[in-house]
Amino acid sequence: MKLIALVFLCATVTHAWLPADRGLFKGKGKLSKLSHPGAEKIRGVNLGSLFVVEPWMIQKEWTAMGCAGTNSEFDCVKALGQVEANTAFQNHWNNWFTKRDMDAMVSFGLNTLRIPLGFWMDESLVYSDEYFPQGALPALEKVCNWAAERGFYVILEMHGAPGAQTAWQAFTGKWVEKPGFYNATEYARAYKFLQWLTRLVHTNRNFRTVGMLGVINEPNWDEPSVLSDFYPTAYSKIRSVESSLRVKAKSALHIQYMDTKWGAGNPNQNLTNTFYTAYDNHRYLKSDLTVPVSQKGYLSASCNDKLPVPGETPLIVGEWSLGPKTSEEHSPQFQVANDTNKDFYTNWWAAQVMAYEKGLGWTFWSWKTELDNDYRWSYLEAVRAGVIKTDPGKAYKLRAC
Repeated sequence: MKLIALVFLCATVTHAWLPADRGLFKGKGKLSKLSHPGAEKIRGVNLGSLFVVEPWMIQKEWTAMGCAGTNSEFDCVKALGQVEANTAFQNHWNNWFTKRDMDAMVSFGLNTLRIPLGFWMDESLVYSDEYFPQGALPALEKVCNWAAERGFYVILEMHGAPGAQTAWQAFTGKWVEKPGFYNATEYARAYKFLQWLTRLVHTNRNFRTVGMLGVINEPNWDEPSVLSDFYPTAYSKIRSVESSLRVKAKSALHIQYMDTKWGAGNPNQNLTNTFYTAYDNHRYLKSDLTVPVSQKGYLSASCNDKLPVPGETPLIVGEWSLGPKTSEEHSPQFQVANDTNKDFYTNWWAAQVMAYEKGLGWTFWSWKTELDNDYRWSYLEAVRAGVIKTDPGKAYKLRAC
C-alpha cells in the first residue's frame, strides 16, 4: 500500500503543492501578485533568529536573555542551565515576533515565511550531553497559524543540523571548530527530524499552509556524502511518511535542496526521483569574488543574474540581503548614515527582486535585526527607511536596470 501511494504521488507531479495550486495569494495575499502579467511569485522574508538565534543579528536581545559572551544557543543553554535557559528562550519566542509583525508583512505586500529551525525542536533527538532550549513547538505552531490566517505560504527548513554542518556558525545552533554532521549517525537523526516535521505538517492544522520542507541549510561544499547519501535518503524518508499517512498528491510537500549554482554540487545527481523537488539559492553578492565591489558592479550583477538551472525548478532565492562586502559596508559608496546612498539601495533591491522573480521568487534575510538602524539585513527597517517599497511590484517600475 505504501508503494502504491508513493507511485500515485510521483505520477501526479502537476498537482504539487505550491501557492498557485490553492489560490493562496488570491485572497488576503492579493497585494503580493505581480503588477505585470505573469504568475504569482513567492515574496517573503526569513524569520532569522527566532528559533535559531544568530547573536550578531540581535545583540541587545541576546544580552537581555542572559546569553552575552556566548556564541550559539548550545553555548548559552550550557552556561545558563536548562531551567533558566528555557525561561529566557520562552520569553524570546513569545516577544521577538508577534501578530503585529505578521500584520506589517501583509501591509508590505509579502506572502511567504521561511522559518529556520534547529533539529533540537524535536526534543526526543537531543542527547543527554547536548544543550538546547526546550519547549519551542507551541511557539512554532502559533507562528504558522498566524501565517495561515493571513494567507501566507510557509517554508520550514532544517537550519541547524545534528552535530552542526558548518564550523564557526551560530546558524547551526552549536559553535564548533569542526562540523560533526557528515556521518551516518547524525544523518539518521536528521532524517528523523525531517520525518517529524512532515508528520506535523500533515496532521496538525496549524501547519495548513506549509508547502515546502528544506532538508539542510548551507551544507559544506566539500562533503560528497551530502549528494550521494543525505539528499536521496532524506527524500525517501519524507515520502515514506506521506505514504504512510496516505497524503493526497495535491497536499504533498515540495522537498527543497540547495541548487547547483549555490556551490555544493548538483542536488539531483543521485536522486532517483525528482518529482515534487524544489531548489534554494542564497545570493549574497558581498561574498561573490567575481562581482566588482562598487555600486555599479552590484547593480550590474543583479540586473544580469540568471539563476535558474535547467532541471532545478522551481527555484527560490531563499536568502539575500542588501549587504555589501563587509570591509566596505561603511565606506562612502556604501554607508547608510543620514540617508546616504539610499537611492542606490532602492535600485539594488529592485534589481534583485526582478532577478529572483525569474524563478519562483524570494525570501529576504531577514525580517528584523538590531543593527543600529542599519537596514541592509532587515526588511522591516528597510521599509521604514523608505528604501524598500511597500509593494514589491513597484520594483518593475523603478527602471533600476
